[in-house]
Amino acid sequence: QVQLVESGGGLVQPGGSLRLSCAASGFTFGIYGMSWYRQAPGKERELVAVIRSGSSTDYADSVKGRFTISRDNAKDTVYLQMNSLKPEDTAVYYCNVFVNRQNYWGQGAQVTVSS
Repeated sequence: QVQLVESGGGLVQPGGSLRLSCAASGFTFGIYGMSWYRQAPGKERELVAVIRSGSSTDYADSVKGRFTISRDNAKDTVYLQMNSLKPEDTAVYYCNVFVNRQNYWGQGAQVTVSS
């Protein structure tokens, strides 16, 4: 079955960097687009970044120029490099894929940006 496992979250000071990883299994990773979402306390889940099977990307305006999504099809893994982090980036970050008309989510990775 489809499984997504995030790692790499943590506590970082404003201006710092983190890299999230999402290891995927149970589907043919290379032919599917992958996404990162985030959900801050009291807010709705929002799309952060998308990478398509051909590796084209899109970003939310709030992270454009600071975050980079990438994928390694040999490792069935998608990454989110987050630079110049701000307190408002604090959230649980989720990896997502839509396979066979069903949405799949990872367990989430907490990212806290605070001094």
